[in-house]
Amino acid sequence: MKTVLITGCSSGYGLATAQRFHAEGWNVIATMRTPRDAVLTPGERLTVLPLDVTDPASIAEAVSSSGPIDVLVNNAGIGAVGAFEATPMSLVRELFETNTFGVMAMTQAVIPQMRERRSGVVVNVTSSVTLAAMPLTAVYTASKMAVEGFTASLALELEFFGGRAKLVEPGYGPSTRFAANGSGRMDGLIPEPYEPFAEPVFAGYHSPGPVTTAEDVAEVVLRAAVDDSGRLRFPAGADAVALSA
Repeated sequence: MKTVLITGCSSGYGLATAQRFHAEGWNVIATMRTPRDAVLTPGERLTVLPLDVTDPASIAEAVSSSGPIDVLVNNAGIGAVGAFEATPMSLVRELFETNTFGVMAMTQAVIPQMRERRSGVVVNVTSSVTLAAMPLTAVYTASKMAVEGFTASLALELEFFGGRAKLVEPGYGPSTRFAANGSGRMDGLIPEPYEPFAEPVFAGYHSPGPVTTAEDVAEVVLRAAVDDSGRLRFPAGADAVALSA
């Protein structure tokens, strides 16, 4: 029985991904900053662990407690939308700490065991902002584009030892908690001069059209985890697939 460790499982893509792998018979290590039994109840083949991907001690404890990890899914992430001019550098660093450095730190923590076993897969969840330029997402895009470049290079290193690295690129999912989770960070990020520019942008986010569900992403993460074709990028959701065409 294979084991998958998934970060950011308290809601959205991470929660759906944990449920999808579990339904497929995997041993699932679902991690989140503050485990909540109401979200995922530990049981047969399902372990819930606390994990802060920005804390080295927390990472070490979670990896040590998980045993052999066949697949690492780096899903944990935070978002912010706003004008770059108005974005404090402290917020820039906060996004990179979780979205970029957290991915790198988790990956570095599991590579040794994968190298020794000469097998293992790292699946990094980015975003469709890496597929096409989108307004008011400069910092978020930068944090995800960094992961794209990191993963493409990492794939070549892991391949030498029999491992694999994959990218899953979800489209826009209005049903996830991305906006709610980032609302506090976005206060003041649309100053008055940018309001005429931002208004149609935000209206577009709520316009009819293809969107991505958490289940879409979970299905594609599973597909990427078992793929041995050498393919690197996996868009998830109808809108992401359209952008990647």
